Amino acid sequence: TVTGVQTCALPISKFLVLLLLLFATTARAETLAGEAAKACVPKGQTWSVDHESENHTERWPREAAKLKGVQLNVSRDKDRLRLAIDGGRTVELQDCPYGDTGAQYLFERYDQAGPFYVLSTPQYDDHHYSLVMRQTGRVIKVFGLPIWASDRSKFLSIACVRHPEVRGELAIYTPATDGIAKEGAIELPCGEQSCAARWEGPAWISVSCRPWDDDSRKGAEFVLLQGTDGWRKFGR
Repeated sequence: TVTGVQTCALPISKFLVLLLLLFATTARAETLAGEAAKACVPKGQTWSVDHESENHTERWPREAAKLKGVQLNVSRDKDRLRLAIDGGRTVELQDCPYGDTGAQYLFERYDQAGPFYVLSTPQYDDHHYSLVMRQTGRVIKVFGLPIWASDRSKFLSIACVRHPEVRGELAIYTPATDGIAKEGAIELPCGEQSCAARWEGPAWISVSCRPWDDDSRKGAEFVLLQGTDGWRKFGR
């Protein structure tokens, strides 16, 4: 200690809170309205000769268990999933397990904060999630399950895979009148590492990564803070 000089070690948590206070949210977000559900037009070969039997023995029974707790008019009729939307209407999504661009729609959950339905959407050699808007019935594609902030004001979605191609992005969305608004997106090092994220606050996300071939070693670690110009990255 130097005489006449006071020093203060500011904890990292308090430092980050101060950064948050310096930033006011004024950045504009990109609104995604989605697409209308489409009927299946078979193109190419069916995915597998066992696909239909696997629906009856595996996929649809798992889906039925999830539907039991939903207090909405949601039902399946063979390859068609029907979801209740506003105005007493329904929207129908039809499985189309043909070729590389076909897709299947499996109910995952309903998010009231959206409000939207979350559907697992496997393809022949890929996978994503479909968000079906309760207000419009339109479908928006994201690459990870929505992970909501504690105040339910926004959610993040992570894409971090190496096959069929390297895909690494963390995107942040907020509910919007006609769909969802994309507040920002950060590239992730998913060619070499597997990454996970969690909310530390409504404007604060922590990200940690591990090498694909050795998850005992640490990889990239950083935080994302929401500022006047969007989401900014701090760390390595």
